[in-house]
Amino acid sequence: MAVCSIGLFIAPAGAQINLSIDIEKAPFEYSQTAADNRVSRLVDKLNAKTIQLEYSRETGYLRSLLRALEIPESSQTLVFSKTSMQVRYISRRNPRAIYFNDDTYVGWVRGSSLMEISTADPKLGTAFYTVDMMPWRAKVEQAYYDCLACHATSMTQGVPGHTVRSVYPEVDGSVASQRESFITDHSSPFSQRWGGWYVTGRHGEMRHMGNAFLRGGQLDTRENGNRLSLWDDFETHDYLSPYSDIVALMVLEHQTQMHNAITQADFSLRQLLYQGDGTVERSNEAAEWDAQLRLIAKPVVDYALFCNEAVLTDPVNGSIIFAEEFSNRGPVDSRGRSLRDFDLKTRMFKYPCSYLIYSPTFDSMQKPLKNEVTRQLLAVLTGENQDDAYRHLDAKTRADTLAILRETKPDLFR
Repeated sequence: MAVCSIGLFIAPAGAQINLSIDIEKAPFEYSQTAADNRVSRLVDKLNAKTIQLEYSRETGYLRSLLRALEIPESSQTLVFSKTSMQVRYISRRNPRAIYFNDDTYVGWVRGSSLMEISTADPKLGTAFYTVDMMPWRAKVEQAYYDCLACHATSMTQGVPGHTVRSVYPEVDGSVASQRESFITDHSSPFSQRWGGWYVTGRHGEMRHMGNAFLRGGQLDTRENGNRLSLWDDFETHDYLSPYSDIVALMVLEHQTQMHNAITQADFSLRQLLYQGDGTVERSNEAAEWDAQLRLIAKPVVDYALFCNEAVLTDPVNGSIIFAEEFSNRGPVDSRGRSLRDFDLKTRMFKYPCSYLIYSPTFDSMQKPLKNEVTRQLLAVLTGENQDDAYRHLDAKTRADTLAILRETKPDLFR
């Protein structure tokens, strides 16, 4: 779920931005292309009346919707900056809640009759929906241009996507638009993260921008860190969880930009194929195609392998519930290892290879692109590629990660 205010922002390190892609022109034709994703399939079931969402006076259809989309309540993160299409409802006393799983994000604001949903889609990159929470019927509709104004910009690598943005908020939650802001991911320094968000959990001496607002033109961070409760800030009992979990925020940052990296690469290749003869293999300039393909695939590989990840200088501890539920989604190998295993001492994951390698988004990449991404991954994990970009992966980490992948995704390296 993105922010829509104007201001200076700093993108994640290494972000590949291609603003020449026009998503309304062939081969994309965004608004004319039928959606096929987790939410569109739920809409089909709702229309066929094979499933019905349950309404509650306190949270509308939120709980029922999360169950239907298989999104854990423990994934809750809270943003109080006045961003998104529902700015009139959002404040420090009434933050917007974001819930997510590997491909879908739900935004809920207390007191609003509208929920926002975004989800990964193999053709659209990201598809957007709204839920009109009438007590007698949940009306779920696909949304386009209101969302794309923020969700298909340089903040999302130039394609329909997601972003976590860190801003300088005023006391009322409005954004200081003349101050810089940051698009954050696993490479971002802690000191630039989560401005305009609530953050609960322990993180030692590391400092962040969360839980704070501007006082006299300066961000007041005197007591914003290592918060275990938000009770003094707003009525937490009105939310599904009392937390805005720091580990959930870190996962959210990583996966939003991972989705964007995959979409940006896939859209770039689709555009090149459309402008050519429709295939890489039959190109008369195969060497040039190979070089282009390597360049397009490399940002996906580098991001998936957590290149330039910010080093944690103190341990991070968040909600046990979120960490356990996330880790238990697996898959695990015969030794019980998973790409979802957290480290949270010096880096986010014990085995630094994105769990989104198991996602439909990864599998739906154009075949030449997926093959090239896989080839480059294998070269790194076998030790054939010893470039400095991968020096954070020692021999044991590479071998362990490769062993997990060979067992849990056996068709990947065929």
